[in-house]
Amino acid sequence: MLLFSKAKLVLLCVPKTGTTAYQTALGPHAAMVVRDPPELKHAPVFRYNRFYRPALEKFIGTPLDIVAVMREPVDWLGSWYRYRRRPFTKGQRTSTHDVTFDEFIDAYTRGDKPPFANVGSQAKFLEPQKNGTAVTHLFRYDDQDGLRKFLQDRLGVTFDTGRENASPDMSLALSAETETKLRRKCADEFTLWEGIGENGAYRPLPAP
Repeated sequence: MLLFSKAKLVLLCVPKTGTTAYQTALGPHAAMVVRDPPELKHAPVFRYNRFYRPALEKFIGTPLDIVAVMREPVDWLGSWYRYRRRPFTKGQRTSTHDVTFDEFIDAYTRGDKPPFANVGSQAKFLEPQKNGTAVTHLFRYDDQDGLRKFLQDRLGVTFDTGRENASPDMSLALSAETETKLRRKCADEFTLWEGIGENGAYRPLPAP
């Protein structure tokens, strides 16, 4: 998570959406950079609302704008699958070395997910809160130009990003049957993704 106090902007770091590269590039311009532990680095909206927002609004003022990135749901899960196939994960309970991508997605759609498929939810991460706290600008992962322009305009800086924490490249096959099941069981993920427009505009899901 990055805080830009003068711009009154917070960048939330949704896992597997490339925001670590933005932390590196924009860290010198930020008033606060949360890198560890992962639970705070990747603080979702509900955690930001509970732990960070009260203090930030007290000392900075009016509610801050919140910007975040979302990845196409199948692609996002593919990144997790590839990330958990790195060589040193072999033998761990979270490793995907012994399952196909199709099996990984099938396991992800279960209510009781096995450890290797328990990777969270983008929709849950970005879920608005009952008090109105919500992401104000949501960009698609494949709209890096739009995100970069927004941040450069808002912060008044220019910057470049590298590739960090990238999952190994590999071809992933997903059966039509499993994808249909994923879209049915995880409909909120696709509804949120499909509601993202240009310049960070989007249709948020209702608060729980």
